[in-house]
Amino acid sequence: MIRPTPEQKRQWENEGYLVFENAIQGDELKRLQSTFDFWAAECKDEWLDKVETGDAAATFYDIPNPLEKDTIFIDIIDHPSYYGALMEFTEDDLILLGPQVRTVAPFPVSYTAWHPDVGKDSPLHIKVQIYVSDVPAKGGEFGFVPGSHKPDSGPYQRPLLQESMPGHKTFPGKAGTAIMFNSCGWHVSMDNATDEPRKSIILIYEKRTSGRIGPTQFASISKYCTTPERRRLFSLPE
Repeated sequence: MIRPTPEQKRQWENEGYLVFENAIQGDELKRLQSTFDFWAAECKDEWLDKVETGDAAATFYDIPNPLEKDTIFIDIIDHPSYYGALMEFTEDDLILLGPQVRTVAPFPVSYTAWHPDVGKDSPLHIKVQIYVSDVPAKGGEFGFVPGSHKPDSGPYQRPLLQESMPGHKTFPGKAGTAIMFNSCGWHVSMDNATDEPRKSIILIYEKRTSGRIGPTQFASISKYCTTPERRRLFSLPE
């Protein structure tokens, strides 16, 4: 397990994020891209039907139940490039809350505004966003306000324009880049001025909280969780 360096630990504590370039690469990245594209196409009609009935947003869609569709989506949950950092920051007591395998349609206004996901008094809540395709500047890239996760930071207000958020940093990157961030920090998907959709996977984790995830939530993939460590990560009976 690759533990974070002292420099990475300081950055995580002070700024609330880490970037892992080339976290997923080579044949593994190609497989992830082809699997993502296949299931996104398979699920697109279902999403469009829900958009028509008003049951889904038109600006993005997620592949439903991705962990059941291909083991590549399971294997990235505890990927060695960032798993050691996740374990370090949660004192080796990490659980998965869920994945979002997400296509964001090209649209000049982002589907979301600046926000934190949880309050600063919540258990440590971490997300890892993996770029499945290249995400250029002004292409819906991830944005974050470094330091906004700290208890004494803020207050923050949502600006009218994404780029007007004081102190923010944006993260364009190549396919295979993984961005880990403290979810109580203020973050956003920037506006996409390109003609290409943003393809990414958002993995949601938390420091273990009693009763947060039941043993049935990931029972459908139990056969792929053969080690005590992975079963604990997915809150399965050990």
